Amino acid sequence: MSTAQWDREVDILIAGTGNGGLTAAVCNWEMGTKDLLVIEKADKVGGTSATSGGGIWIPNNHYAREAGASDSPEDARKYLMSTLFGEDVPEELIDNYIENGPKMLQFLHDCSDVRYESLEHYPDYYTNVEGAREGHRSLEPAPIMASELGDNWRNMTWTHHMMRLFNRIHFTQTEAHTLMVQLPGWKKLTAKLIWDYIKDIPWRLKTPISRRLACGSAGVARLYLSVLKRNIPIELNTRLVELVAEDGQVLGAVIEHNGQRSRIRTRKGVIMAAGGFEKNQQLREQYLPAPTNTQWSAGNPANEGDALLAGLSIGAKTRLMKDAWWTTTLCVPDEPTPRLAIMEKSFPGSCVVNKAGKRFANESQNYMAFQKDLFRSHTEDSPNAPAWHVFDARFRKNYIVGPMMTASMKPDWQIPKKWFDTGFVAKANTIRELADTLGIDADGLEATIARMNEFAKTGVDEDFGRGDSAYDRYYADPSIKPNPCLAPIDQAPFYAMRIEAGDFGTLGGLDTDTYARVKRADGGVFEGLYAIGNCSAAILPTYPGPGATLGPAMTMAYQAAKHINDKAA
Repeated sequence: MSTAQWDREVDILIAGTGNGGLTAAVCNWEMGTKDLLVIEKADKVGGTSATSGGGIWIPNNHYAREAGASDSPEDARKYLMSTLFGEDVPEELIDNYIENGPKMLQFLHDCSDVRYESLEHYPDYYTNVEGAREGHRSLEPAPIMASELGDNWRNMTWTHHMMRLFNRIHFTQTEAHTLMVQLPGWKKLTAKLIWDYIKDIPWRLKTPISRRLACGSAGVARLYLSVLKRNIPIELNTRLVELVAEDGQVLGAVIEHNGQRSRIRTRKGVIMAAGGFEKNQQLREQYLPAPTNTQWSAGNPANEGDALLAGLSIGAKTRLMKDAWWTTTLCVPDEPTPRLAIMEKSFPGSCVVNKAGKRFANESQNYMAFQKDLFRSHTEDSPNAPAWHVFDARFRKNYIVGPMMTASMKPDWQIPKKWFDTGFVAKANTIRELADTLGIDADGLEATIARMNEFAKTGVDEDFGRGDSAYDRYYADPSIKPNPCLAPIDQAPFYAMRIEAGDFGTLGGLDTDTYARVKRADGGVFEGLYAIGNCSAAILPTYPGPGATLGPAMTMAYQAAKHINDKAA
């Protein structure tokens, strides 16, 4: 393609403004490449990264060391080799991540507004495995005031509404833990969050969203601020249409802005950080296990597999296409996007059952493993999807249950009639009546609840080992004995909430090397093409710890920048 056929030239084109894309922009600028163009398909910055919890899982990081935590690359490798055993993940990618994740984090800390806080008590997801840690491997973004972005705060995607008090007040992961389980101090914390919100009158005149950002919004805002300070251009409402390649080299890309297409020549490369394909029903049915539905996914609506399709069209290699970042979700009537059903089902005094009224997994294990168990035993004759979260009046009083909140926060008379009419929620005076209302096998459910009540007495889940691991006990109630994950389900009325086999993104995608270069299906790599985040194949597909998506996305963005700027040594 001759120069005359290009509409524009830049050194690097970056597609996507999640943690991966913005990290790529900052790192390339700091390493010497200033002529950058960042495009974003949506009308806001942040993608799935912004709506997420914002955590990153980086073993042996400097924040943990400063907090006095003990960790080592050797222990991290033992842990990952065990948890990733049998997965299609090259060992060199694992070693690369362990080595360069901490370097990436230190680099951003030293040269940008990126700041994280080490989570002392958030354990790895498989704490019974050698090399695991019960804290200080996961980090969450330090909160930031949206006003630091100037008028650009209007371009931000907010953290998922389930992580905002009254849909307005952002709270951190640590605060969420205290609020959800109503740990000591939760009332004081709630009062403080509300008071800080109310008294901020100047900000209230601008927006109902709190000035203080946390979780995913904070992580993106800190990177976005760093991009703004460097005057790196971001063009919203602009999508990647296709790549232009010749003889194994990517020369540029075709992009589309408000229906108008243009050809961008890239002197150094295209970095695709455009998310997965979770909102493309055709691709879901082609690759993912059944049942599968875009409506159950909490992923970004713009994630339709644009980067994946662009790569496939020029002969890129893929990996792990049959998997996603699984989590059961709550499809609440009239809410804009599904909620993640992570914490509620772990609290004591509840269980999750299928249509036969039977449990199929340990409800307190990490959400990824729980849903893999769901798929493992799911059949058309004995379906696990949908499933129902069953609990009693005591549970409803003591714990926040998704959109139902607690009985004092949202009394039964305030629950919308539509929730009952659509079968999203049910309430009954007996377990049998509850089962009949939802079309669940009544004998099966009664037997399951009776068995759970026995487990609550002994403290031992003889079926699935609920409460055996440190992670199980993270979203639990320490006041419940002998097992903080098990309490009786015996106080009427009884409730059930429908949960779906959802996800928050896909994890299969373009196969890459240790510098995020996209591999060719016929061997070798494409020169000038890099893929990071969920459009690339995952490095940590079993989700070994909280933040196992964003950590690799940022690390591979750093790796790509090193390669582009000849700092790969």
